[in-house]
Amino acid sequence: MTVLPGGQPPTAPTTPHPPQARDLRLLPKAHLHLHFTGSMRPSTLLELADKYGVRLPDALTAGEPPKLRATDERGWFRFQRLYDAARSCLREPDDIRRLVREAAEEDVRDGSGWLEIQVDPTSYAPLLGGMIPAVEIILDAVDAASRETGLGMRVVIAANRMKHPLDARTLARLAVRYADRGVVGFGLSNDERRGMARDFDRAFAIAREGGLLAAPHGGELTGPSSVRDCLDDLHAARIGHGVRAAEDPRLLKRLADRQITCEVCPASNVALGVYERHEDVPLRTLFEAGVPMALGADDPLLFGSRLAAQYEIARRHHAFTDAELAELARQSVRGSAAPEEVQGKLLAGIDHWLAG
Repeated sequence: MTVLPGGQPPTAPTTPHPPQARDLRLLPKAHLHLHFTGSMRPSTLLELADKYGVRLPDALTAGEPPKLRATDERGWFRFQRLYDAARSCLREPDDIRRLVREAAEEDVRDGSGWLEIQVDPTSYAPLLGGMIPAVEIILDAVDAASRETGLGMRVVIAANRMKHPLDARTLARLAVRYADRGVVGFGLSNDERRGMARDFDRAFAIAREGGLLAAPHGGELTGPSSVRDCLDDLHAARIGHGVRAAEDPRLLKRLADRQITCEVCPASNVALGVYERHEDVPLRTLFEAGVPMALGADDPLLFGSRLAAQYEIARRHHAFTDAELAELARQSVRGSAAPEEVQGKLLAGIDHWLAG
């Protein structure tokens, strides 16, 4: 053995350890795509089902996310059946308050500083005394959860593509009525293969004229054309999902030029069969085209992952650096309806996370 002067053996060369990845749960962010019933904790669903004697489908009691594929109508019907079964367990104001409080707690745990939760109140109205009582119960629950957790929290009221456009107009008027009570946006959800966007143009005009942000779903189950329809017919300020825009370079440029935020939900896209693998979700394509994104969890109850996990997908499967993840978080904040002072605080927190 070689001995150095002074009698000491040579020190073995050391391989520098890579810097520890920053904790994505500590990255401040805004959550802009979370559905009401789908935000429920699985344990809460089981407790409420037991409370009301509801027999849930086996897929909701197996202890792991259900196997879903919604790219055909049969698969979408199964997805909706599971969602409806979960929604049937929300029957009293206390159930609504619990769901909202727990959704806020989960978001805070994942680093969210602002949450816009999406709800179609017509689904809950029959058990809560009607549309107006349902909206007021939801908004009161959001206000209470925001105070208890410190999370900035608002509501996007969404119409259902499967229902008549006149119903959407009624809902838009109701949403505008509560614009000063926490409603910040108007959406359009359910199977985008049903119900043309143009059929809902008047409802969205009512919402926009009332000061609400237009945030319809598009570009998930169908291609770029549904994103264009949301822009042309509904004058969308944000697009729920929007990932299929990646198939049309001209549409990408349009979204980037107008800075239309796409609420991208990577885990949901794979769970529903829109893409086969996490690597196939076109996060890089959108990001490098300059399209703003707000990563969202969509329906954690059914897809098995919450907000921070979507950023982990970007890191693990798309090689997003911490600087790029910080930029995704900034885009989520800028795309939100949060007041300027809230946005400023979150943006400063993102810079601090990156510098830390």
